[in-house]
Amino acid sequence: MKHNTNPLGAHRRNRWLFPVAVVLLVVAMAGCSLAGYVHFSWREMWHSPIFWNLRLPRIVLSVLVGSTLSVCGAAYQSIFRNPLTDPYVLGVSSGASLGAAVAILLGWQAYRWGIGGMALLTALLTVWAIYRIASLGNRLHVTTLLLTGVCFTFLMTAVISFLMVLHQDKMDSIIFWTMGSFASASWSDVLILLPVAVVGMAVVLYHSRSLNLLLVGSEVAQSLGVEVERVKRSLLFFTTLMVAFAVSGCGVIGFVGLTVPHCVRLLVGSDNRRVVPCSLVVGGFFMLLCDTLARTLLQPSELPVGSLTALIGAPLFIYLLYKNKRSY
Repeated sequence: MKHNTNPLGAHRRNRWLFPVAVVLLVVAMAGCSLAGYVHFSWREMWHSPIFWNLRLPRIVLSVLVGSTLSVCGAAYQSIFRNPLTDPYVLGVSSGASLGAAVAILLGWQAYRWGIGGMALLTALLTVWAIYRIASLGNRLHVTTLLLTGVCFTFLMTAVISFLMVLHQDKMDSIIFWTMGSFASASWSDVLILLPVAVVGMAVVLYHSRSLNLLLVGSEVAQSLGVEVERVKRSLLFFTTLMVAFAVSGCGVIGFVGLTVPHCVRLLVGSDNRRVVPCSLVVGGFFMLLCDTLARTLLQPSELPVGSLTALIGAPLFIYLLYKNKRSY
């Protein structure tokens, strides 16, 4: 098997990806603004309450969530040195799902942040419990963290299934939330997620060089001056916080943080100084297209956006794995 002697410098010819992705994202946001059950022209759009109060915040939130999940996925894949790792590996989504299910059963849908607030709280508590289990002194055992997250995911899923059997009248609401949706998106959702996402993405970008060294190995990174445990804790804290806030606002959406960074790495190489910003833009573009399809394919009904990301992302990821299986 041939090994790439310079993985971080690979694919230098694809420097065009980031500027092209930015242009495509801007064009897509403009085009998707006109797509929907209610039609209006470019001139009418600027005076339409539907555009300003419903469609535009939904577009902005979908882009923001897609970017957040993709950047977190890129960070996790470098921290765990595993291209099959995604933002939900720490049990964030399962914890949020349980909180949302409990809020729905308690009838908290009437409150502005009844479901989202409960989902955020249980997501953060779940990750805190996993951190405590996986930590020994000042050292964080990544393998234990990974396995504990998987176990918590199965446990939370079992509890949610049990609750749905006991309360079958609320089953549809719980299932729809756990599959993700931007149907209730508002400017307040955007303003709540935006500062967390901006700070978290800035932290990941700041540590992009350290992520490159972690890809080589913790021992090598330590020998080159990286405070491995501090960097891991910082990145895991901020990325987990980003995912928890994203999930609490729109529900559980899978395959974005798994597929997008993986595809970006195939195009631009493994250098996180390029992977992270490219994943940010491509993830937003991917989520925007999926959400636009979710709200337009079956008008006036709407599909859960998580089902579309899985339908598109899973086959694409399987194809990429098959095509590049000799690399693993």
